[in-house]
Amino acid sequence: MAIEAIVTCPEAERAVSQMAGFETRLRALFPGIGALHPESGGPDISLAHVLQTAALALQAQAGCPVTFARTTATTDAGVYQVVVEYSEEAVGRKAFEYAEQLINAAQGTGSFDADAVINELRELDEDERLGPSTGSIVAAAVARNIPYRRLTRGSLVQFGWGSKQRRIQAAEVDSTSAVAESIGQDKDLTKRLLHAAGVPVPLGKPVDTLDEAWEVALKVGLPVVVKPQDGNQGKGVTVNITDRAQLEEAFRTAAEYGTVMVERFLPGHDFRLLVVGDQLVAAARREPPQVLGDGQRTVRELVDIVNQDPRRGEGHATSLTKIRLDDIAVARLTLQGLTPDSVPEKGQRVILRNNANLSTGGTATDVTDDVHPDVAARAIAAAQMVGLHICGVDMVAETVLRPLEEQGGGFVEVNAAPGLRMHLAPSYGKPRNVGQAMVDKLYAHGDDGRIPTVAVTGTNGKTTTARLIAHLFTAQGLRVGMTNTDGVYVNGRQIDSGDCSGPKSARNVLLHPEVDAAVFETARGGILREGLGFDRCQVAVVTNIGAGDHLGLNYITTVEDLAVLKRVIVQNVAPNGYGVLNAADPIVAAMAPSCPGKIIFFAADRHHPVMATHRAQGHRTVYVDGDSIVASEGSWRETIHLRDVPITRNGKIGFQVENVMASVAAAWGVGMPWQTIRRGLSGFVNDSDNAPGRFNIMDYRGATVIADYGHNPDAMRALVQAVDALPAKRRSVVISGAGDRRDEDIREQTVILGAAFDDVILYQDAAQRGRADGEVMNLLREGLAGAPRTQHVEEIRGEFIAIDAALERLQPGDLCLVLVDQVEEALAHLAQRCSEAPTPGAAA
Repeated sequence: MAIEAIVTCPEAERAVSQMAGFETRLRALFPGIGALHPESGGPDISLAHVLQTAALALQAQAGCPVTFARTTATTDAGVYQVVVEYSEEAVGRKAFEYAEQLINAAQGTGSFDADAVINELRELDEDERLGPSTGSIVAAAVARNIPYRRLTRGSLVQFGWGSKQRRIQAAEVDSTSAVAESIGQDKDLTKRLLHAAGVPVPLGKPVDTLDEAWEVALKVGLPVVVKPQDGNQGKGVTVNITDRAQLEEAFRTAAEYGTVMVERFLPGHDFRLLVVGDQLVAAARREPPQVLGDGQRTVRELVDIVNQDPRRGEGHATSLTKIRLDDIAVARLTLQGLTPDSVPEKGQRVILRNNANLSTGGTATDVTDDVHPDVAARAIAAAQMVGLHICGVDMVAETVLRPLEEQGGGFVEVNAAPGLRMHLAPSYGKPRNVGQAMVDKLYAHGDDGRIPTVAVTGTNGKTTTARLIAHLFTAQGLRVGMTNTDGVYVNGRQIDSGDCSGPKSARNVLLHPEVDAAVFETARGGILREGLGFDRCQVAVVTNIGAGDHLGLNYITTVEDLAVLKRVIVQNVAPNGYGVLNAADPIVAAMAPSCPGKIIFFAADRHHPVMATHRAQGHRTVYVDGDSIVASEGSWRETIHLRDVPITRNGKIGFQVENVMASVAAAWGVGMPWQTIRRGLSGFVNDSDNAPGRFNIMDYRGATVIADYGHNPDAMRALVQAVDALPAKRRSVVISGAGDRRDEDIREQTVILGAAFDDVILYQDAAQRGRADGEVMNLLREGLAGAPRTQHVEEIRGEFIAIDAALERLQPGDLCLVLVDQVEEALAHLAQRCSEAPTPGAAA
C-alpha cells in the first residue's frame, strides 16, 4: 500500500546541489534521513525526491516495515509523482506532513524536532496497527492465502470473500453467540454452569454490601479472592485476602467495576489454558509483576530497569506490558512492608500486583507440553459448557501435570476473546502459533475463503464482457456480484448506480454475504486512485488497448503507459489462474509474461502467429472457425455455433464475437462446465436490460435504431464495421463527444463516422468535462470536414432533442446509430418513442 502525491517544484527547487547549505541543514535536523543521491551517481534530485526520502525514513525510524518509495518526473516541467509505501495509512499521511515540515525547516521556515516526530509516529503506529492477538490470526490467514480486510480501526477483521467470509473481533469468532459471551462475562453464572458439568470451581457468590462480602468470606473460608462479577484483564481483582481490613480495600477496588464477587482463594500457580474448538492448543503459567531485590536499588529503580526490556510497552501492542507503580502496586508493597523507595534485600521477591495478567505487567511461561490429558479435557468441557468456540480458561493449581482433584485446584474463570500474547511470545518457553489453530477453526484444510473472481479491463468491450461472464456464472446457479460502469449488481439486483468500475465498489461486492462469484469491470481511473479492490483474481481479461482511452489524463500519455496501468490485473492473477488476452492486439498479447498464472489467448484469426504458436505448444486458445467459436487445448476441441449466440447476430457483429470469445475463455478459466457455457450464451440477449448502451437494437416505424455508449475512435471503428453488416437504405448517426478526451481523439471519431453515414446530428453533452461551451461541437465538426459520405450535418442543443430529430427523419428500411451520453435516461426515452410509434402497415 502506498500514498501518491503530485508535487510541484519551482525551478530553484529542482536541484538540491544548487541550494546552498540545504543538505547540511537537512541532515542536522534529521540525521537518519539516509542517502539523498543515487548510489551510482546520475542527475541531481529535486525537493520532491527529498520529500520521498524523508517520508519513508521517518516511518522506518518509527519502526514501520516500509522499504519502497519512488519519485518520477511528469511531462509537466517541475511536476513530480511521489509514491511512498506505508504499513498504516494514518502513519503514512502524517509522515508526509512531517517530511514537508522538515524541508521547510531546512529552508529556514519553522522548526523540526526529529525525536518528537518519530516518537509521535511510533505511538500512532501502535494505535493503528493490529494488536498481537489479532495480528497473529491475520498472519496465519495470510500464510494460507486467505484474504482479509480490516472493517474498523480496531480488531474487527473479515476473512474470505462473499458467501465464504468469516469475521473475528480480536480472538473471538463470528459463530460465537452473544449469549455465550454474556455467560462468560458473568463469573457467578459461569461458575455455576461449570459446577453442574462436574468441573472443579472455588466456592463463592456475588455480594452487594461490605458486610455481606465479609459474611461470604467467612462462610467459604479465608483466604478469599474479591473481584468484579463482570470483568476482564485482571481489573479490580485482589487475591489471598486474609482479614477484614484487606477485604474492605479489595471491595472498594472491585466495586469501581460493578457488582462484587467473593470466592475462596485457591493456593497454587495461575495458569491460562487456551481452548480452540475441541482442542487445547496452548497453556501458560502466569506470574504477577515482580522485581528481585539486589540490596542496593530501590523498588522504583528496579521497576525502571525491568521496564527497559524492549519487549515491554504500553497497552497490548508489545509482547509484554510495562509494570506500573500505581496505587494498586503501592498497596501491594504496603502488605509486604515496603514502599516504592524501599531497598529490598538481595534475592527478595517483591510482588507488585495481586493478579498475574500480562496487561498489568505479569510474565508467562509456556507449559503446553506438560498439561495432563485430564486437565485438558476439563478445560475443553468448560469452554463447551459456556458455549465459547475460542476461550481462555483460568486455572489455579500447583501444577498442570496432575488432575485437578488430586491437588485441590480449580477453574476460576472462562474468558471470551482471550489475549494471545502469553502464548505467541511467552517470557520463557516455546512460542505457540495459536493464530493458525484459530484460522483452522474458521476454514477447513484446503479452503482459502475465496470465491471465483474475474477482473475485466480494456478500452472497448469490457462492460459487455463483464455482463456476459456474470450471466454465465448465473447460469451455473451462482449468486453473482458484478461491478461495471453502470452500477453494482448482486444476484441480479442493482444496489448502486453510476460508474462503479473502481476498487471501492469491488470491495463492497466482496463484503456482501450473498455473493458466490464476482465479476469486476476494472477501469483505469480507479486503478490510478486506489489500485485494485482485491489482492488477486482467478481470471483477468484484457479485451484491447486503444489510443482513445483517456490518454493525456493523470500523466498517462501513450498507449504503452496505458498498457502498463491495465496489465495490473494480469499481474495479480492467482498462480493457478488464467490471464485471458487478445492475441490480435500486440500490446495486450505482450502482457503474457507478467502473468503469474497461465494464458488463454483469443482472436478471430486462428492462424495469427501468437495464436498458432500458443496452440502448437498445447496451451489454451479460443478462436473463430467458419460459423463457430472453438476452444482448443492440445488435441482437444470444443465448438460453439455462432447461430446459438444471439448477441453476435449469427456472427455478423464482429466486436460482439470478440466479447463472446473473451467471455468463453474466462468461463473456461474458472472451470465452468461447457454445457453451462452454451446454455448461458444462448440465453444472453443484448437488450437494454442485459447490456444497456451496448449495441441495443430497436425498431422505429420499420427503421433500425441502435443505441450504443461508444465514445472513442476504436469504438467508432468497431461500430461502423458492425453497422456495415446490417442492411439499410439510408444511414444516420447521432453523436456527441466526451470533453475529457484529447482534441485529436474527438476529431477522429467524426472522421470515421463521416465515411460511413449519410446524415450526422451533433449534440452537446450535458457535462462538458472541463471544456468551454461549444468547444467539443467545433472539434466534431472539424472531423467532418471533407467527409466522403456525409451529405447532411446538423447541430442540436440537447441529447433528447437530437434523438427526436433523428427519429422523425427515419423511413422504413433506414438505420440510425444513436451514441448516447446519459445512458439510462436516453434508453428510456428511446424505448418510449419506439413503443409509441406504429409499425408501417399495422392496423390502426
